Amino acid sequence: MTRHFQGGKLVIASHNAGKVREIGELLAPFGTEVVSAGALGLDEPEETGDSFVANAELKARAAALASGLPALADDSGLAVEALGGAPGIFSARWAGPDKDFLRAMAKVHSVLGEERDRSARFVCALSLAWPDGHCETFEGIVTGEIVWPPRGGQGFGYDPIFLPENGALTFGEMEPEAKHAISHRARAFTQLVMACFKRD
Repeated sequence: MTRHFQGGKLVIASHNAGKVREIGELLAPFGTEVVSAGALGLDEPEETGDSFVANAELKARAAALASGLPALADDSGLAVEALGGAPGIFSARWAGPDKDFLRAMAKVHSVLGEERDRSARFVCALSLAWPDGHCETFEGIVTGEIVWPPRGGQGFGYDPIFLPENGALTFGEMEPEAKHAISHRARAFTQLVMACFKRD
């Protein structure tokens, strides 16, 4: 049976300021008090999972256990069809230790080369974990294509090179409200809210 979040403080198991801000904005209507793992001084666990879901659950459980509070973790990334789904779960690692996503985007462009298939998808797994180890996990996907050069200064990560299907603007060009309406994170979040935050 699905477990509901009972309110109060929720740890966002991330040290990525952009991600914490985006999740915080999505949670705002529920009056949930969010605190980041970084603000609590929690270490980032090694992401040893072989999928977005496995890594989201690993991060959520680690933060919930360390903090004694429910924790929400996101594992997300860009999967490019012609690259066999890469960078995938290694999306952040392509940016290097200094989180240089200009370099990561340039790497995607370079590896793609003259490949005509530019189709890609953003995937997000959201896992809500409790200190006893219980997890509720949901996955959202948005399809689109890779564009070059990068466009727009909004968003974060690979947003400036991702053009959603049937869209005219990259995620990097969209206002936050427009991106939230269709993003992979928003799709996963909608499932999470329906299952764990809303009552019948």
